[in-house]
Amino acid sequence: MAGDASTGAGIDAAVAAVDDVLEVAREELEALVRIPSISADPQHHADVRASADATVELLRAHGLENVRIAGVEGSQPFVIGEWLHAGPELPTVLLYAHHDVQPPGIVENWASDPFVPDERDGRLYGRGAADDKAGAVAHAHAVSAWLTSTGALPCNVRVLVEGEEEIGSPTLHAFLSAHLEELRSDILVLADAGNWQVGVPGLTYSLRGLAAVDIELRALDGPQHSGLSGGAVPDPVMALARLLASLVDEHGDLAFEGAFDGLLESTPTERAPIAGFDDAPQRFARAMGVRPGVQLVGDPNVTLHERLWLRPCLTVTGIDGHPIKGSSNQIVARASARLSLRLGPGQEPERVLAHLRAHVEEQVPWGLELSITSLEGAPAWQTDPTGPAFDAAKRALHAGFGVEAVPMGTGGSIPFVGPFAAAFAGIPALLIGPDDPGSNIHGENESLHLADWRSLIRSEVFLLRELARLDQ
Repeated sequence: MAGDASTGAGIDAAVAAVDDVLEVAREELEALVRIPSISADPQHHADVRASADATVELLRAHGLENVRIAGVEGSQPFVIGEWLHAGPELPTVLLYAHHDVQPPGIVENWASDPFVPDERDGRLYGRGAADDKAGAVAHAHAVSAWLTSTGALPCNVRVLVEGEEEIGSPTLHAFLSAHLEELRSDILVLADAGNWQVGVPGLTYSLRGLAAVDIELRALDGPQHSGLSGGAVPDPVMALARLLASLVDEHGDLAFEGAFDGLLESTPTERAPIAGFDDAPQRFARAMGVRPGVQLVGDPNVTLHERLWLRPCLTVTGIDGHPIKGSSNQIVARASARLSLRLGPGQEPERVLAHLRAHVEEQVPWGLELSITSLEGAPAWQTDPTGPAFDAAKRALHAGFGVEAVPMGTGGSIPFVGPFAAAFAGIPALLIGPDDPGSNIHGENESLHLADWRSLIRSEVFLLRELARLDQ
């Protein structure tokens, strides 16, 4: 039933089909971006369901079969679809993306409404435009490009679009156990990574792990007048600041005992400086929007790429005391912070969090009451970016972008990758994606480079053919 899907004419027709429907693809992406599917906010869980429903309709419209919402108790909605008519002798490829998004952050810092897509200078702005609704739409169009042009796919395909990636995939293990046979595949293609730079595709082989914790310090039953009690009653915000400062050294590198527990030593190849990156830290700083005069942090004796990809770090992702607006001359009763740890290869989230807890308990200033709540966790993931599947991905990305792909690590975390690959005896995991260093995913003014998105979809069309040829 593969028909022309295996021929040179077939690939030419499929690529041409992508170019014919780019405006349709963009309209579909914009419709998804308008749904505020914030999985971290219970007030938006209905929107997450709406996003899943819209994703179901998207996949059905592009020729996927048996498309349905799936999940387990307590999960956000996953979407599964498939096309399995290429024959048992050909590989089955799982295409992964996620439809949930991060909160918008400080809305006033956006140049436009985060949930109203807006194009400026060739980039589409909106929460989820790059991370990762663009990945879901790319998968749909890679499939339909083949089906509309040749009537078949060159290999078997399953699609999974997750609804809780942005909260650390808390029910992932239960979900994989419950739906293992529905997802069984030979190769994983995940469109939630990114590119080396605009116009230069990346093939990601290393992800940092993730752990998070909430810390609260309480001093009072209720707030007190700062004039009447200040100088004797401890300030929880000041105590929290002292505590947080104790977690890092003067370089901003982790300083609590056990922070590097379990970290695998990098190989000489992994440590080797990357020309044009490690020797150009200010270029990276400018790409990230670092203000003039602000220094980069981390051990200055460690290369930039190691600090970003292979070593642990800590970020304060949320902090509460009292907002400036509406504040008065008072000592607040309590202060809290959410800490996010990125972990290096070999580190176990539970062990590192145990060390963090021990440090915090020892360092609490002035005897304040301490409350610690552990949140999501996932270990780092690495793979050897060599072998037939990776060669196929490099060929496909070169065909789609017109330049060679760069094997790269990333400091982000995608909890799905390791457990899924392990569930199927370590199948190859190919991480590509729609974002670039200027996409500002998770930040304000997230954006998608539209020309690179076109190249990504074209690359996926090529990739399905390349993967179909692996056993030939």
